[in-house]
Amino acid sequence: MKKKAAFFIALRYLWGRANEGGRYLRGAAAGIAVSLIPIIVTLIVADGMIRGITDRYLELGTGHLQVFDMYSLEKKENIIEEIKSYNGVKGVWPETRGTGVLAGKGGKTGVTVRAVESSFWTDPDSARFLKVIYGEQKPETDRDILLGVTLAVNTGAKIGDTVRLMTIKNTGGRQLPVTAPFVVRGIVSCGYNELDALWCIISYDGGKRVLSDEQSSSSLIVKIDDPYKKADDIAWALFEDLGSGYSIYTWKELLRSQYSSYESTRQLLLFIMALIVIVAAINVSSSTSMLALERNKDIAILKVSGADIKGVTGIFLWGSFLTGVTGAVVGISLGLLIGVNINILIRGLEKGLSFISGLFHGGEVKILDPGFYLETIPIIIDWTAVLLIGLFAVFCSILASWIPARHAGKLKPMELLRKT
Repeated sequence: MKKKAAFFIALRYLWGRANEGGRYLRGAAAGIAVSLIPIIVTLIVADGMIRGITDRYLELGTGHLQVFDMYSLEKKENIIEEIKSYNGVKGVWPETRGTGVLAGKGGKTGVTVRAVESSFWTDPDSARFLKVIYGEQKPETDRDILLGVTLAVNTGAKIGDTVRLMTIKNTGGRQLPVTAPFVVRGIVSCGYNELDALWCIISYDGGKRVLSDEQSSSSLIVKIDDPYKKADDIAWALFEDLGSGYSIYTWKELLRSQYSSYESTRQLLLFIMALIVIVAAINVSSSTSMLALERNKDIAILKVSGADIKGVTGIFLWGSFLTGVTGAVVGISLGLLIGVNINILIRGLEKGLSFISGLFHGGEVKILDPGFYLETIPIIIDWTAVLLIGLFAVFCSILASWIPARHAGKLKPMELLRKT
């Protein structure tokens, strides 16, 4: 039997009348489609969350690269200009980072003090993720301070208020607390609570006033054109040119534990979803068995007409292949449709649940707590992963149906005709 004939017979079984066996294969295709919808949505949401959080750390936190001087930053200006001359480098800013305690009218809390040149916060890539809630976008003087919105709420600070920042300085060989007043010039948000709750931002000169060399770290923040692909190459080039007196770290090294945690969670979610696809593929096996039983007469006629074991087996393998492809196309399409509109669906569901909750005097319902998740999920579609998921579903369908297809091919025509 020719492969083309086997293909068209299988196609007829899939899209033919229900009483000809099509209900079995179409039901199996529907099962695969339903199993693929959550895995595609999970992939889009997980990738969006990871990329959204990572981008905020890259553009507002670590930068794409960080250069640490092993001795001092006495030649800071010369080094900055040298790094800026590299092809692909978009900007370089000196930063001093330390810890302290911030006290406002409503309380006090531990903070991460970011003392960086003010132009860093108005850089287009930084401004894309830094939302000004109130006031200014950057500190203008060494007495100004910007607070994350969660930090401002925790300390009760408002625009124009004076807050006190306590840090530790070494004086005469002793570590003594130093308290400095700052005026709140801006309340900002990056859309991620973990960062908004810790960062207090002051000017680079303000950092010199309150942060000691022993209790802080100084570095140069570097931004490049493509941090996801070029970071390692530019870091190596900088290391070769600047010499052993400098340490260069990419964002992947600076965020290694956090990024690895995100990736592990993503892989675990996809693995769990893949088990659902495998279960759906097993349904293809039972559907193929039922189809073979229902089409006994067809198999007998084909056998009498000269079809061999391989030819009859091929019909049912083609049927499982077409079933898997149909289910994969439908499931992936619906999954992508839901995934790209996930923010709209979540907002709509939240409004609906909040309305129902309000009828029973309940509070506002939040599906994604902004204290732990991004306010808006970026839509990231990994087309390679989507393709692999589709191929996996088709492969599982064929593999699961191999035994019943082979069994159908070995059936003897005379026995089949006696049964019919």
